[in-house]
Amino acid sequence: MNGTKAYIPVPLPDYRELPLETMRENARAFHAELRARHTVRDFSSRPVPRDIIETCILAAGTAPNGANHQPWHFAVIGDAAIKKRIREAAEIEERAFYAGRAGEEWLAALAPLGTDENKAFLEEAPWLICIFGERRSRSADGVLRKNYYVPESVSIACGFLIAALHRAGLVMLTHTPNPMGFLNEICGRDPHDKPYILMVVGYPKDGPTIPAHALEKKPLDQIATFL
Repeated sequence: MNGTKAYIPVPLPDYRELPLETMRENARAFHAELRARHTVRDFSSRPVPRDIIETCILAAGTAPNGANHQPWHFAVIGDAAIKKRIREAAEIEERAFYAGRAGEEWLAALAPLGTDENKAFLEEAPWLICIFGERRSRSADGVLRKNYYVPESVSIACGFLIAALHRAGLVMLTHTPNPMGFLNEICGRDPHDKPYILMVVGYPKDGPTIPAHALEKKPLDQIATFL
């Protein structure tokens, strides 16, 4: 057998239809909640219980994905020595990036955000979550198989994770040093796995700031077309 499973339809679980006004209220409330989420770069070292991170990752693991292969892996780093290694490796790439690898146009786009090659948050925050995409992985019953729509699936899971962390009362930063291959070695992942995002998670420092530019959000008519 090649591990192929038969299609077995089951009744749709959990769904319940809501009154239209409740739908509108829920949609508005969720929008307002996500509008209150802000990317931060000033993290407190205050500890965050592991079980909260675990629950948020379980929420991310419910994301839709190609063939239900769930082609993601979340490497969660709380060890200070490993975080130090990640910071050192990331800052090597960041120094090259800001020294010219990025190009003038990219650096100009980043200027309003006030970023630079210093990534102290990689050591200061209590948790780092590196999200890997897996080209091949094992199913729940141990069958090794090829995965499909990996970038799309991982991207959706990252969105779920961000929403879950925000709902839990935490702040986060989606950090993407380029290239990120050093994370495979440090996190002990297969060389064929691709690191997509290094998510920095915790509480903000006292008196945190964010760039004013980050508050600019496009209106609906600039992000959507109804046909």
